[in-house]
Amino acid sequence: MSEQNSQGASASGSGLKPAMLPRHLVMMSLGSAIGAGLFVGSGAGIAAAGPAVLVSYAIAGLIVIAVMRMLGEMVAADPNPGAFSYYAGKALGPSTAFAVGWLWWITLCLVVAAEATAAAQILAGIVPLFPQWVYALVFMVIFTWINLWGVRKFGEFEFWFSFIKVAFVVLFLILGIAFLLGWTPADSPGLTHVTGDLMPHGISGIAAGLLVVVFAFGGIEIVAVAAAETAQPEKSIATATRTIVWRILLFYMGSVGIMVLALPWDDPALLQSPFVAVLNTAGLPLLGAILGFIIVAALLSSLNANVYGASRMFFSLAQRGMAPRATAKLDDRAVPAAGVWMSVAFGFIAVGLNYFWAEAVLGLLLNLVGSTLIVTWLSAIISHLILRTRAERSGQDLPLKMWLFPYLSWATLAALIAVIILGFTVPDVRSQLLATLGLYVALQVAGVIVTRRNRSLAGG
Repeated sequence: MSEQNSQGASASGSGLKPAMLPRHLVMMSLGSAIGAGLFVGSGAGIAAAGPAVLVSYAIAGLIVIAVMRMLGEMVAADPNPGAFSYYAGKALGPSTAFAVGWLWWITLCLVVAAEATAAAQILAGIVPLFPQWVYALVFMVIFTWINLWGVRKFGEFEFWFSFIKVAFVVLFLILGIAFLLGWTPADSPGLTHVTGDLMPHGISGIAAGLLVVVFAFGGIEIVAVAAAETAQPEKSIATATRTIVWRILLFYMGSVGIMVLALPWDDPALLQSPFVAVLNTAGLPLLGAILGFIIVAALLSSLNANVYGASRMFFSLAQRGMAPRATAKLDDRAVPAAGVWMSVAFGFIAVGLNYFWAEAVLGLLLNLVGSTLIVTWLSAIISHLILRTRAERSGQDLPLKMWLFPYLSWATLAALIAVIILGFTVPDVRSQLLATLGLYVALQVAGVIVTRRNRSLAGG
């Protein structure tokens, strides 16, 4: 254990210990994007594009695969809990690191509150023993405790939560194929639902679907944060990023493919709950009812991972002088306890909001989250382009490399910019992009002020 700890301290440069096992990181990478985006959001994508939503998923998936490979390259070379914020600092300066880090932290704090609220709302509907706010409070207490217990325990909990999600999606794929082959109680539709117009809304439908599905992949980037506390981070991150390719093909495109084959693309049931709709159509309503508990588990898994990610980002910001340095301390379990408490604070505030305005809280929180995922991905791509160029000029040997550099990196950047431009053509997305841009600019200005103050104090 002492040998592992010394390796982790030197690897991350943060003092955090590599208590998380490689299997924890790999399973986290498998489960990180399996949440409401897949269980609920996939129906919205189908409604926007019809069967051609598979093209939208393919485009978004290629962007995600490339971004994660770029992040993997930087993590393998220099693992740090600040991840993309830390790399943005190395490539673009401390003020950009400040803005990217705080923007991601704020987003995760809001997402934690939203996930606790959503899980409480669903569970209160399934098991109405307690009001929604009580369930939300219980979730916040349990997952705060898990994150304070130590990274090894967190990793084990997250491993099994992710396993539940992955196992259910695999079961859904098996049952979906069985239904299409006529092996379930209901009659198979065959190919009747895709023999007509595959692009009912044309190219604009694919574009609209792309805007829906690209945000469904949010959460994958948390693996880059966790690598700093994983044994053998170079090997573990390489394995985790490789799994992304088949995960997207199998879990997302496989599940959505079954949905568009099983039901007409414009069936209202797909928009409400696509997995339940398929299972009910296949004559398996009991499994559809159980899905509610699976979705709760998926949301709680994401909540758990996001508390972890937010606490490590806060800790990294504090270490770099971008948050109060007094909070850059580890307890006797090597946990940044101050970062954990800061990251769950708004979640506990949201419990009170659930008490007073149970029906309105979730919509409000989801609107506040905005499109900060785009900023994270943009910063990762630009940082990669700069740092990889520097590494090649200096002759540095990188343990993991981006494919087809620099052509694929530039192509990914162009594709992401195209998604942003497309987003400005849709009123709801445009308002979120503008809100995110405004917050980012304010944080960038704050970053300049903090950087100058730090330099002044250092010089003094």
